[in-house]
Amino acid sequence: MSVSPKADPLTSVPFAYRVATLIAVVLPVAVLVAVGYGLWGWGLFWTELLVMVGMYTLAALGTTVGFHRLFTHRAFETHGWVKFVLAALGSMAVQGPLIRWVALHRRHHQHSDAEDDPHSPHRTRDGKSSLLGGIYHAHLGWLFRSDAPGLDRYVQDLSKDKSIKLASDLFAVWALLGLLIPAAIGGWVSSSWYGFLLGFLWGGLVRMFVGHHVTWSINSVCHLWGTRPFKTNDESRNNLLFGLLAFGEGWHNNHHAFPTSARHGFRWWQLDLSYTLICALRFVGLAWQVRVPQAVAENGGPQAAI
Repeated sequence: MSVSPKADPLTSVPFAYRVATLIAVVLPVAVLVAVGYGLWGWGLFWTELLVMVGMYTLAALGTTVGFHRLFTHRAFETHGWVKFVLAALGSMAVQGPLIRWVALHRRHHQHSDAEDDPHSPHRTRDGKSSLLGGIYHAHLGWLFRSDAPGLDRYVQDLSKDKSIKLASDLFAVWALLGLLIPAAIGGWVSSSWYGFLLGFLWGGLVRMFVGHHVTWSINSVCHLWGTRPFKTNDESRNNLLFGLLAFGEGWHNNHHAFPTSARHGFRWWQLDLSYTLICALRFVGLAWQVRVPQAVAENGGPQAAI
């Protein structure tokens, strides 16, 4: 992979692509905010809002820290029970079983924005490229296509670990708990079935919708809209909005330049909550062998690969 500290931003992506992607991302969020505002006081209360944010945070960190940086890229090491907890939390995001998620993501990195990339907005599975078709395919269309043959070869290491395989096989259990826990909290706080249903709706279904939309936007938006401080062999881009919403995953060009780095936000202003959690785990002795590019660790100016 070619890695350089400077590259021209927003190159090779047509303006229409970026406008269409912006509308597709902003519109559902705007509608959700409007609905929440309209329901405030009778269909949405502080309990549901806090439960939704709390469950979103737990499931998102389980995905970003666990599924992505730990299991996919082995950016740090930790105890077996911590791995199991992160696998369970990540599964509550309801993005599929851990082992399949990792296999698809490793394949994405091997073929990023090439024909065999599972979810590139630049090339669909049949090799054709179009404006709306590429955006749709990268965002969620790829979910309705069959997996490429031989996908299991990407995850032979995880499949051999009995604890990780068990956590992956229990995906349906974790997904159900991710819906029932906020419902139970809502019902307990309000002492009513109405509170139970609101907790299920906002902390379960709506939270899951937001999490899916944010994660899928890393596949679509972050390969179309943003800056490219590093010249990589794909169209990965840093995107401020999803750097925040996805807890550091939106610094996507940084990540594709240094895929095994536990840290994605290289500059002081590139907030990376996932890396903050990894640092906290290291501080209390629950994480070690945390991988970060040497130049980033020393002076915040990445110049060399790990």
